[in-house]
This record gives sequence, C-alpha cells and structure tokens, in this order.
Amino acid sequence: MEIDKEFKEAAQAYTAEHPNVKINVETVGGGADYGAALRAKIQGGTEPSIFNIGGPQDVKDWESRLVDLTNEPWTKQALDGVLSGVTVNNKVYAMPFAVEGYGFVYNKEIFQAAGIDAKGVKDYASLEKAVKDLDTKIKAGELKSKYPNLEAAFELPAKETWVTGLHTSNAAISQEFNSSLDAFAAKKIDFKNGEALKALIDLQANYSPSAKSKEKLSTVDYATQVDQGLAIERVAMIQQGNWIYGGVQKIDPKVADKLDILPMSVKGGKEDTIPMGVPMYWAVNNKGTAAEQAAAKDFLNWLYTSEKGKDYIVNKFFFIPPFKGYESLQPKDPLGAAVKRYAEAGKTTPWVFMGYPTGWGMEVLGQEIQKYLAGQEDWNAVIKNSQAKWEEMRK
Repeated sequence: MEIDKEFKEAAQAYTAEHPNVKINVETVGGGADYGAALRAKIQGGTEPSIFNIGGPQDVKDWESRLVDLTNEPWTKQALDGVLSGVTVNNKVYAMPFAVEGYGFVYNKEIFQAAGIDAKGVKDYASLEKAVKDLDTKIKAGELKSKYPNLEAAFELPAKETWVTGLHTSNAAISQEFNSSLDAFAAKKIDFKNGEALKALIDLQANYSPSAKSKEKLSTVDYATQVDQGLAIERVAMIQQGNWIYGGVQKIDPKVADKLDILPMSVKGGKEDTIPMGVPMYWAVNNKGTAAEQAAAKDFLNWLYTSEKGKDYIVNKFFFIPPFKGYESLQPKDPLGAAVKRYAEAGKTTPWVFMGYPTGWGMEVLGQEIQKYLAGQEDWNAVIKNSQAKWEEMRK
C-alpha cells in the first residue's frame, strides 16, 4: 500500500525497456486480508503471474503454484538468512521483498521537548517510564504551545490485527521460538511471555487518546495511527516500522525527518532490540504460460539487480535491500538508517510470526486482543483461546 504509486512507476520503467511485456499492478493494503484477496482472484479465474507469500506457512499453503526460483541470478546475492523461510529441500520458492524492522517509532523533537533521553530507553522499564513522563507533560499542557495537536503518547490501531496479532505478539513469542521455522514446526504454544505481551498492549492502550474508552481502539486503523496520528504530531510515538517513512514524508517531510525507532523490549525478554525480518516474498505462479513465467522472473530480476531497479528499491520504495550489491546505495531516510543501525549492532530479534498457523495471528490472537480491549473477556481468556486454536490449527 505504501509504495503503490512508486511500484507502478517501476513497472512502467520496465515495460518501456521491454515493450512486448504488459504489467498490470493490483494492490491490496490498508489492513485488508491479502490471502483472502488472492484466493478470490484465483477462484475467479484471474490468476496473477506474480503474487506475495509470507514465509514457511505460506510456502506450504501455496506449494502447488510456486515456481522453483533456485537458479535465478539474485539468489547468489541474497543476504544470510533471508531465503531460509522460503527454502524447502534446498529449493528456493520466492524472492524476498526487503529487510524491515519495527519497534516504537517516535518523534525525537517531542521527546527532547519533554526532557526524555531516548538513548536511555533500552528495556521495558525505561520505556514505561518514558511514556509516563511524556504523558505527564502532555496532560499538564507543557508541550501545547510547540505541539498544539499533541493529544497522547501512543496511538494503538487495534483494528489492524496484523499490528497486534502479528507484530506486537512477535515481541513476546520470539522469546519462545528462535525462528519462524521453529514456530511453524510447533504443535502448541506455551505463551511463556504472555504477561509481557499484555504489558505491551496495556501500555499502548492506557496512554492513547482512547485510554478511557478502550473499546474505541478496535476502530483505530493504520491511517488514523500513522497519517492522522504520528504524521501530524497528534501522538508522539507508535508501534510501526521503517515502511511508514514514505507515507509520513508525503504528509509532512519535516516530521518524517524527526523520526527514529526505540527498541521493542518485553519484560523478561531480550532487551534493546527490534524485530527484524523479511516482510513478504515475491512468488511466480506456475499456472501462467511459459512466456508469462519468464517475463515475471525477468521483471523481478531487473527490479533488484539493474541500476534503474536498484534506484527504485532504495530511493523510491525506501526498502532496505535483502541482497548484496547495494553498497553505494545506503538508506537515506532516518527509519531505514535506524534499522540498519540495529542490524549492524546485532540488536535484533526474528520475525517468528511468519511461522504462525495460517490466519492465527490476525484472525485469532488479534481478534482476541480486540475483545480484551473492549472488556468482553480477560487476558487469561485471550491466552487460553489462542492456545487452543493454535493446537487445533496444527492438527
């Protein structure tokens, strides 16, 4: 969704060089269920030549349609680990989009105005203290003159179950599983850090504009959180990743350049880290004609290995490339630079949510969290119901 316009421009640049190829780009975003949209296209008889998959669970779900990409030239340039989630029996079945990281994206200037030293925020306790200190300053009106729109520390988009059920949960569940492959192989989930997950959800909910009416959080979407929240300085921080930079920049370039990422630490877990991984992969559909498959593979290769394609990847999409050969094209945006900083320091945790049972994160855990926020059930029910559903879906 964030790069719809820019991706279409890249496709046009490719077809200008390859006039015999026609590319029609269709985007699913804004919290919509991509898997459901893809299944609808296939059932309707209009299968895409290229589609997106998430990791080992998606490889299993879509294995009957995946072209073997093992011998494509880009595979030799892949960074360590980025192909593991889509490799089966030494065969590579998809191409990584990018490397992304997320945590608590915050406005550096607001933190400075509140007298908060962001460099000291390394674990959950220091995060909680920073949020409480910020909340005190906001409620006292001490930041009003400089930031008239500022309402709260956080905005929690509980409507977007990928944010809560996938990304927030990963911070806790990555303490239980070492990788997406471990999660994929697990027949049950213990939720060893279930209380730590609750603390992360509560912190964001209790210091949001809807703190006194948490049932409203299930109507807060991505646009409210990012475009109408952080980008206009209505809130000081949000749980998101480097992918939001382009959208914020379009709304207010000055705000975009004030952003950085705080670590996403959980109680009792690995401190001073951000979850980092490959968000999605490009897959080539084996139901297309030989010519369609060849064109699809060539387009992807052009996009990530040609000089023009690389420029789109780094400077238009604001992607952190998952391949070697980009040494002269370093991320210019502050969020991409922040992710790179964490990566180079080894301060990362894996994206284990790519190994959750199909639909479990968004349709089970994310919806259970909505019920919890609305006061319809307690946290113990969230854990028990989610555990039971995991085991059921693994049978």
